[in-house]
Amino acid sequence: MKLAILSCSPNCYSTRRLKEAALSRGHEAKVLNTLRFSIDLKQGEPDLYFRSKLLSDYDAVIPRIGSSISFYGTAVVRQFEQMDVFTTNSSAGITNARDKLRCLQILSRHHIGIPETAFVREKRDVLPAIERVGGVPIIIKLLEGTQGVGVILAESVKTAEAIIETLQSTRQNVLVQKFVAESRGRDIRAFVVGDRVVAAMRRVAQGQEFRSNVHRGGRTELVELDETYCETAVRCAQIMGLRVAGVDMLEGSDGPQVMEVNSSPGLEGIESCTQLDIAGAIIDYVSAQVDFAEIDVRQRLTVSRGYGVTEIHVPEGSEFCGKTIDQSGLPEQDINVLTLYRGTSVIPNPRLKRTLEPGDRLLCFGKLEAMRTMIPDKTRRKRRPKVKQLATEISGSTHPNPQDRDFN
Repeated sequence: MKLAILSCSPNCYSTRRLKEAALSRGHEAKVLNTLRFSIDLKQGEPDLYFRSKLLSDYDAVIPRIGSSISFYGTAVVRQFEQMDVFTTNSSAGITNARDKLRCLQILSRHHIGIPETAFVREKRDVLPAIERVGGVPIIIKLLEGTQGVGVILAESVKTAEAIIETLQSTRQNVLVQKFVAESRGRDIRAFVVGDRVVAAMRRVAQGQEFRSNVHRGGRTELVELDETYCETAVRCAQIMGLRVAGVDMLEGSDGPQVMEVNSSPGLEGIESCTQLDIAGAIIDYVSAQVDFAEIDVRQRLTVSRGYGVTEIHVPEGSEFCGKTIDQSGLPEQDINVLTLYRGTSVIPNPRLKRTLEPGDRLLCFGKLEAMRTMIPDKTRRKRRPKVKQLATEISGSTHPNPQDRDFN
């Protein structure tokens, strides 16, 4: 396998370890400075140049994109994607994870525990937002802070208002987040590779510091995660479009509370803490995946006219409740159930004899018209607005003066 590691810091621990792990397994690995690429676009032939020379063929790419070069870095990763090169993390996934607000917005629609969070612009909205997330103390975060920078604990309303007003006056976007008191000064970092957590550590703040980041002096300790924490971490990475990720979670009284998902997690802290070869696990995963080309499912499905993918909800009182999938009549209508979501459980390719329960969500592929009939009328009307007739005076055959037309 010929592997490219995108990094502006070839001597940093994570980059060195990835290259060492690849070479020790007999792979060819090169560290390429992300900022030295040039992107060429032309019909049917997306290309990349490195140091003004056409880039040779690579089997896979591991992007290590720093926050300061997110825009250019994700553009380079996106170009590799267009060239059908396997990337451990998608360009969209990196972009989603880099913005804390966007990350939480995406996770909030799924059954993932997150601290209650608010995002406001107006000064008058600050106090109601603080009350909605549970009152003080609260956490105030900059949207793109890293390593604990831009994370502030406000113990009183006046302090919180002053901090937010100051940050907004410098045109900083800030989040107001519930303070999870039971996890004060500590959090969990779960390292996800593919569909499993390969290592985890607990980070504990020292002294009066409430931030547990290692870069702020926090110590680390080995931790064995239970199934709930592992499943949450893996699902977060998959939802965000990341195959390699560091998922940071607070230990809330109601279970894991996801703070953020890191698309370029450092290896030094977790390898030192766990004494595990995390870099090797990443390389082994990449090696096993390079033969499987990525497929744009949405693009492929547009070829099948009248067919598509949608999610069908089974509410309380539905005629599907208590019936098996084959008894529901879905197969007869040319509708295939790809995945069944039940609470926090994900059941891929469920058996036809599996009984449906209230609250189930079915990810289905089939005839769109048949699936539309299963959406409740009220919802369907909202989603399918009628096309209205144009006003009579402009719907006839006589057109207004061409000079009066709006061509914008």
